[in-house]
Amino acid sequence: MSEWKNPDIAKWRCAIIAAPSFAVVALLTVSSKAERTGTLTEREVIRAVLHDNQALKATLAKWEMMKARVPQARAWEDLRAGVDWRAERSVNVPPNSFMDETAMLEQEVPVSGKNRSRSRAAMAEARAAFEDLRRVELDVISRARSAYARLANGYAQLDVNRRNTELLNQFVQISRSRYEAGTATQADVLTAQTDAAKLLEAQAEIERQISQEQSALNVLMNRRAQAPLGHPTELVFAPQTLSLEKLQGIALTLRPELQRAQDRIDAERFRLELANRQWFPDPALNVKAQRYNSAAQAVSEVDVGVSIPIPWLNWKKYSAGVLEARKSVEDAEREFDAMRVETLGLVRDQLKKVQTSANQYELYRDSILPLARQTIEASRAAYEASTGGFLELITARRTLQDAESAALNRLTEYETAVAELDAIIGRTSPLIEHGGLK
Repeated sequence: MSEWKNPDIAKWRCAIIAAPSFAVVALLTVSSKAERTGTLTEREVIRAVLHDNQALKATLAKWEMMKARVPQARAWEDLRAGVDWRAERSVNVPPNSFMDETAMLEQEVPVSGKNRSRSRAAMAEARAAFEDLRRVELDVISRARSAYARLANGYAQLDVNRRNTELLNQFVQISRSRYEAGTATQADVLTAQTDAAKLLEAQAEIERQISQEQSALNVLMNRRAQAPLGHPTELVFAPQTLSLEKLQGIALTLRPELQRAQDRIDAERFRLELANRQWFPDPALNVKAQRYNSAAQAVSEVDVGVSIPIPWLNWKKYSAGVLEARKSVEDAEREFDAMRVETLGLVRDQLKKVQTSANQYELYRDSILPLARQTIEASRAAYEASTGGFLELITARRTLQDAESAALNRLTEYETAVAELDAIIGRTSPLIEHGGLK
């Protein structure tokens, strides 16, 4: 479509128009690989969401509906047909004094181009509906990626909990052996057992969070909330390298809200064009076939005529229409400017969120976690050698668990922030390119 002005997404748009069934980029049925192998990849989640999400299908139907308005707006007015015949005559006249039957055809010819203006406005509105479709697609992808990251975090937190439970069990054995040897108190054993019980409580909360994210993913994939899901793959930290200026440039090009605002400007400009063309009347051509009552021929006369409306006598109506359309263009332009400024601010804030999460995760990974592991090894060695107390050992264990859990949370926050950043700027998932899975 020549009026789709954005070259960066024109190819994607045209490809979608060529395949109206679309199914929103998911051309393959959801694989059962996750159930066969016991694993669930982010690619499979996104494919399932794009294939089955009902909100996405509803927005797709709306876009198809808006496209169907274009040929309606471009069409000429319907051909009019009419028939007149004598029902009653109260005077006596010669048979051929009047026409007793008349058939007429009339067609309005849009020489002013009003239909072209209407079709261009409808085309712009269809493009705006397409941007609504892109927004819903970006949002469901972002929500799916975030839920997947939180689900993977839940399983990773279970592993942390399990490792700490095993570590505490070792401490219980060590403290019990020392208590039996008379070199430790019973309080050491009870403290370790108390911490182990708290880990069981934490495990129940983690399992609740896993169940919650499984339900969220199933709902996005239009499945039963309790449908089984495979085990997600481990999250891998992939730092973002794009600058703020680069991301803002991408957002100004691809963000659906900006594209929709531009499409609205186009639609309002075409409506202004239509309002101005209302001053130019479209002629209606008509052909009449008439027959005298006593005539032997089927048609006695054929008349051709033309009629036009006279809008100039109703100048207040059409002047007001032009003014309304002009103000609508102004409103759309100001809305676009406001959306542009808002977009730049959103990108800046979200990038800061991404960078902060990345820096925090790297701090835990490179500094805090190594130190916590060294501390617990040193505390354990000191306790076994009777040169350190059990409280220092338990504190070191708690610090390590908190650090491992916090590092996973920072990584999950980073993945979620990246998914939200992609949704803000209009960039699709790395697993998707030009509306299709790689």
